[in-house]
Parts: sequence; C-alpha cells; structure tokens
Amino acid sequence: MPETDGALVLAVPSKGRLQENAAAFFARAGLKLAQGAGARDYRGKLVGVPGVEVRYLSASEIAGQLASGAAHLGITGEDLIRETLPDARGRVELLTPLGFGQATVVVAVPQAWIDVRAMGDLDEVAAEMRAHHGRRLRIATKYVNLTRRFFAEKGVADYRIVESLGATEGAPAAGSAEIVVDITTTGATLQANALKILDDGIILRSEANLVASLRAAWGESQRTALRAVLGRIAAEERARTTREVRAGLPESGAIDLATIAGLHEAELPYGAPRGPDGEIVLRCPADAVFALSDALVQAGARSVTVRRIDYAFAAENPLAERLLARL
Repeated sequence: MPETDGALVLAVPSKGRLQENAAAFFARAGLKLAQGAGARDYRGKLVGVPGVEVRYLSASEIAGQLASGAAHLGITGEDLIRETLPDARGRVELLTPLGFGQATVVVAVPQAWIDVRAMGDLDEVAAEMRAHHGRRLRIATKYVNLTRRFFAEKGVADYRIVESLGATEGAPAAGSAEIVVDITTTGATLQANALKILDDGIILRSEANLVASLRAAWGESQRTALRAVLGRIAAEERARTTREVRAGLPESGAIDLATIAGLHEAELPYGAPRGPDGEIVLRCPADAVFALSDALVQAGARSVTVRRIDYAFAAENPLAERLLARL
C-alpha cells in the first residue's frame, strides 16, 4: 500500500492523440500539464495545483496502475478498464466520460456468412465447425475477458479464443480464426477485410474516462489535491453545458420567476433580484436558452441577454462527493 502522505498521482497517456486530447481536457479546466525535462521524461506536474505528480504511461499501463492503487487518478479508455479489471466496480470509479477516444468493441463475422446475423446464429456455426472440421469455432481478439463475459451472457459456449498480437481484423483471411472481437471507430477496416458486425454484436461503446482508484492510499494531502482538481473540472463542465441569462425586470416588478425557472430547468444562482429595477440572473441548460428567453419576454422582461460562462464554481462538487463517499 502506498504511503498516505505525498502527492496525488495522476496518470495520463504518454503519446499520440490521446495525450493531446488529455492535455486539452485539463487545459479547458485551467489545468496545464507540464512534462519534465523533455519528451522522454515520463514525470511532470499540474501547473497551479500543488501536490499533484503527473505520470506519462500507456493507456493499458494506466488501467493497471489504477487497479493496483499506484495511481490515484488516470485517463484511459473504458474498454481497457472493463477488459483489465473484471471486478472494476470494486477497484475504480469512472468519474466522467471525456468526449474523445470513442470506439466500439464488436463481434464481427465474414460477410460471406449470409445467414449469420446475430449472436444466436453462432451456436449453429459452432456445431457445423465441429461436425465438418473437428474443431471449435475460433475467435481472434485482444479482449479475452470482455469476449468471455459477453459470449456467456448470450449463451454461446462452444468456441476457442485465439489471442491476437497483431491486426485482429486480418485473422479470418489469414486462416487463424473464423470470427473476431475487435474495437472499431467507423467499421471501415472491418468492411475492408470483408467482415460485418452482428446485429446484436456490440459488446461495449467505449470512450476515454477520468478514472479514480479505490485501492490507492487517499490521505488528507491527496484528498485536498483531488478537491482542487475536480473542482476545476466540474466548474468547466458546468459552464460548458449551461448559459447565463440576464433580463431586466418589468416596471411593475411582477414576474413569476419560480414558475418560469421550473419550466425551463433554470436556477437563480445569486438569489432573487432586489427591488423593481433589479436584474434577473438565471442559469439554464444550453439547449433551453431560447425557450427560457421567450418565456421571460412574454412575462414582461424589458430585455434579455445570453452569455457563455468560462467557469461556474459551486459549493457542491458531485464528482468529488461521489468518489469520497466510496473511499
């Protein structure tokens, strides 16, 4: 077990598009990732938040570090978490999806198998494979655990997994497997290899997540750093998904704010305005802006303006509260 004193360890992807997107994600929250002496230095810091050590690792290494408790927070794909950690619920907390790294783990079969459209059809294929070739249906995949769990859920048992070390989609053409379980973004590579996704063959829709370890040593210093980091992330997320709506009260001062706010998922973040000349300040979801503005005008508001928000901090931090409740 790591020491409870010391830095909060944040593991981020070490290269490629995932690293770029991770850096952009933190930058939006006013958090800059600063690598060490150069690109080959796999340690760094989070500028502006003391007590955070950044480690640059591969996405698969990050999943392992979170599982063991060697890292407190990490950015990695949900597919790797579900594959690496069969008991993921007891080891990590998926705090929030990040909007990048989207891909889908699927079951794909040869396009020439015209009568095979769903998982239920694989039992017949497996039976024919045994009868005509004397062997079990072979599945090429890097996702051994996800495959076993999914096939068990679908009631398909007569198969053999061939662990893929290279381009999984090429296994059927190479003769090393009949079908594949692979990850895809558009499906184009599968089509190029004459494969099709089964109608009910979607195992997992994955994307990059901010993940917290439940096995790490969460001392007071790490919790303090956690609240600072998640506070900024929550403030940026809250600002990105909401808009601030300002309206001048009618001369009568009479406007049913409670009803209007309730109908449009709006809130009064600074309380009700004071006096007949006060300005109404509401906050609402971005997609409710026009309906809310129309309602305010119809209620007698003299003018309405809508603004984007850079950050919206609040006393409550759902991300931190959910994690701390489990520690």
